[in-house]
Amino acid sequence: MRKITADMLLPVASEPIKEGVVVIDEEGRILALGKRPDYGPDELEVYKGVIVPGFVNTHCHLELSHMKSRVDTGTGLLPFLQKVVKFRDIPMEEILDAIERADQEMYENGIVAVGDISNKLDTKKQKDKSPIRYYTFVEMFDFLQNEGAQKTFNSYKEVYDGQSDNDGNRKSCVPHAPYTVSPRLFDLINEANPEEGITISIHNQETEHEDNFFLYKSGGFVEFYESFGFPLHHFEPTGKTSIHYALERMNPNCRTLFVHNTMTGPEDIRAAHAWSDKVYWATCANANLYIENRLPYYQHFLDAGARMTIGTDSLTSNWQLSVLEEMKTISRYQSYVPFEVLLRWATLNGAEALGFDAGLGSIEVGKTPGLNLLDLDEDLVLSADTRVKRLV
Repeated sequence: MRKITADMLLPVASEPIKEGVVVIDEEGRILALGKRPDYGPDELEVYKGVIVPGFVNTHCHLELSHMKSRVDTGTGLLPFLQKVVKFRDIPMEEILDAIERADQEMYENGIVAVGDISNKLDTKKQKDKSPIRYYTFVEMFDFLQNEGAQKTFNSYKEVYDGQSDNDGNRKSCVPHAPYTVSPRLFDLINEANPEEGITISIHNQETEHEDNFFLYKSGGFVEFYESFGFPLHHFEPTGKTSIHYALERMNPNCRTLFVHNTMTGPEDIRAAHAWSDKVYWATCANANLYIENRLPYYQHFLDAGARMTIGTDSLTSNWQLSVLEEMKTISRYQSYVPFEVLLRWATLNGAEALGFDAGLGSIEVGKTPGLNLLDLDEDLVLSADTRVKRLV
């Protein structure tokens, strides 16, 4: 049994406790919460700073970890995608080593759960042995080619069947993005998943080209498809932003995690919330800056009472895999977002989005959320020098 205390305890689901104490068993399960006067000084592990729950990273591509620093920054999404798609001939030994190192990096950065995109089975072995809990999203895309949907689905279904689902890990079939998934493939994905109780992830409105494609059939995606030899003669613009195409084809009974949302506006958010009460929004601030040099306008989401979460994306589009660094970036560029709000995005909201909130996301009796120590004072102001130490 350990009795751990710091200057401040932030449980997330309840009020902060000055000089709060967390009592845990050998497995990290929380047995009690209290204050220092309730315990003898010799019983306590005393730290300077703030204790928070373990972080939840709701969007990552662990299998792309070997591509760190291999794709240029600031190019925009379309050149970025072209570079990623065309990158080939990496030895499997190098890929697996990068996956293991990236998983360890996340663990050391206080991350206890990850929503991970997979197109292959490269990450299965690491997920099976990792102390991190994974929700694997087996991502499918057919570049809007209805006639190839079944063949595409069959190949990805094999990836889904082989994914890690032991020791609390979970998995589901998901669409990549509105601009890459045909109506038929959406149907096949919906048929493969349970009606409810799962999470569906989808990349959303990461660039203005995406909305222009659906609104007017214009912009960079037209040339993007031509460059890969995919015909678009059958595609007709919808006259609506891209998120509407997805809403019309996904299952509102599932938790739905919209990822990136760089161009998402108030009307898009309202439409999604009207469609389902199980909507979550993942922001990957550093990846947005890495690729597009822009961020979502978070005030839109605050105004709508949106349930935001935080993701790191992959080492292809980020300098590190750290939820804390994502929080710092948001605070640096849009400092009106309070620390307590960012912390909820980084913990409980993420755990809820992945369906892991029964055990993770907040410091409550009975949970095993992991404990992180942040070297913050009582003002709770993030700086470039703020660090995280994993306590449990």
